[in-house]
Amino acid sequence: MTNSVHFSKKYYLFLIIFLGMLSAFGPFVTDMYLPTLPSMTEVFATTPSLVQMGLATSMIGLAVGQVFFGPLSDKYGRRNILMAAMILFAISTLASIYSPTIEFFNACRFVQGLGGAGGIVLSRSISTDCYSGRELAKTLAIIGAVNGIAPVTAPVIGGMVANSVGWQGIFWILFGIGAVLLLMCLVFKESLPVAQRHTGSVLSLMSAFPKLLHLSYFRIYVALYAFANGVLFAYISSASFIIQNYYGFSEMTFAVIFGINAVGIGIGAAMALKFKRLPNAALCGAAGITAVSLAQLACYKAFDMFAAFEGLTFVMLVFLGLIFTSSTTMAMDEGREYVGAASAMFGAAGFMFGGIVSPLVGIGNIMSTTLVIIAVCSLFALLFAATARRRKEPSTTLNYF
Repeated sequence: MTNSVHFSKKYYLFLIIFLGMLSAFGPFVTDMYLPTLPSMTEVFATTPSLVQMGLATSMIGLAVGQVFFGPLSDKYGRRNILMAAMILFAISTLASIYSPTIEFFNACRFVQGLGGAGGIVLSRSISTDCYSGRELAKTLAIIGAVNGIAPVTAPVIGGMVANSVGWQGIFWILFGIGAVLLLMCLVFKESLPVAQRHTGSVLSLMSAFPKLLHLSYFRIYVALYAFANGVLFAYISSASFIIQNYYGFSEMTFAVIFGINAVGIGIGAAMALKFKRLPNAALCGAAGITAVSLAQLACYKAFDMFAAFEGLTFVMLVFLGLIFTSSTTMAMDEGREYVGAASAMFGAAGFMFGGIVSPLVGIGNIMSTTLVIIAVCSLFALLFAATARRRKEPSTTLNYF
């Protein structure tokens, strides 16, 4: 589909809310229960490392699930696969709540991640089915903003309700969100007509991945997004330690700062639409996070003030918003022939890279290690953004950028 579909204002509003909730689903699955990890250690009478393993298994599920649900939706349609993913999530969430052991809980978390992955991958696929050009950019800007803000705000929301409802209460909330999304699937109109679906065996669907990898600029956009995601997850995984332990602020102050910073990503996602060409937005974002990361290192070595760290972090997140919107739109347009597979590869790369970077910030001095990792990821993002900017020939739907 190369032309944007025109919906009624009422259905368009529903679709935007629906896609936004789907894109936020995965980060809420992984991050919302973070404040309850210490109490879960006592409940299951186990070690902190085994409790934290639930984070790793859910991240793996979110990455693996996208690889399967994306291509399957190219064959069986978005609505059917999405409903299957939500049902899988609901069942695994109930099982998590009544887990008898931490090992069983961690296994359920993997299945939860699989179900949540369906929402993430299909939010991009559905957008690309329905829109192209600037309309696609607008839709993905909203999804990109939610996708960037959700990992930052989910722990804050979890922290606000953790004391009153506990970890099981948080999982009941997640179950409720999944149930609402399942009901919304009934209202959602299938976005991939039967005539446009891929034929052949399920196994043949996997051939889309090597075909996508042969698209050089698709690889560049995915790499750009992955390194930008590395910057985000390095910040997320270290922020509580830096703000609370290193600078000595309270949990409540940390929650406020964390929430304020999330706004920066949304601002950047909206600003991306002000650029005439999205490769320019990507390059501006990558150059921005690189400059900020180097400034953070310089400030840390020179006078190490929290005001400088926080101010630069907010600016960095604004620049990340530029990258998330531009890289997502360009990648999905480039892989339009295999939308589900393209969305799967794009999303899985981001989560896998985030999963690799997150534990690295704990090596040595967390402040200096985090800043170095952010600087390295920023430099690689700048390299790929500069390469994307050199593209001369537009693809079928990139000529408006």
